[in-house]
Amino acid sequence: MILFLLPSCDYDPTEVAVPWAALRQAGAEVRFATPNGRMAPADRRLTDLGFSWLSPWLMTRSAELAAYRRLTEDPWFQAPMSYADVEPGGLTGLFVPGGHAPGMRTLLENRTAQELFSKALARGLPVGAVCHGVLLAARAVDPATGRSVLYGRRTTALTSLLELTGWNLTRIWLGRYYRTYRTTVQEEVTAALADPADFLSGPRLPVRDTARNPGRGFTVRDGNYVSARWPGDCHRLAADYVALVRAHRAGEPPAPAPHG
Repeated sequence: MILFLLPSCDYDPTEVAVPWAALRQAGAEVRFATPNGRMAPADRRLTDLGFSWLSPWLMTRSAELAAYRRLTEDPWFQAPMSYADVEPGGLTGLFVPGGHAPGMRTLLENRTAQELFSKALARGLPVGAVCHGVLLAARAVDPATGRSVLYGRRTTALTSLLELTGWNLTRIWLGRYYRTYRTTVQEEVTAALADPADFLSGPRLPVRDTARNPGRGFTVRDGNYVSARWPGDCHRLAADYVALVRAHRAGEPPAPAPHG
């Protein structure tokens, strides 16, 4: 069972629907967990409300939105577990999406969710995270060291450039909608790493990938962990995560982390 950890609401629909669809196509069993065991809707501004004249650039693209609509019909999505009810020993993989609206905090600040991430990574399961979801990884503590489980690993996440661009474009009428925390995601994640150089930003001018051209996306794989920056990387992330899942099924060892 591959588990998607969702907040109570406000996640990015692309970052859930694209990996989910790829996993289902690959024959994987995918289930969901939320803080209270209730069905979690995506950020409505990304799916329905829009951003006025900026909507063509900031809203969820039509193909990815259609995938999200299909996702909401999945019985496992409609009846998620609560974080507390998840049995870590029953997992075969873990995936954490992102999003920037306030509801994401119900996932990112949840200790049980952080512990689930830590245990999955330590067991060598395929683990993926994107955008703000990497904050959960940065906040997950390795009980053996007392440090973040990302200490000694390479990762990417939502870059400060992407985060601050979205904020500056919308802050006049949306305030801190694009600023989940005062510290940017990149700053917090980098602070949890062994070396600032272990945070990889990717191309300075990111281009959205597509189902036909996933190579436009940017991901970072380190052992059994793969990460991406934003919704525009999710087709490549989905392909890379499915590859991790297949390798794990086949009993292939993950590539070693550069710091051991």
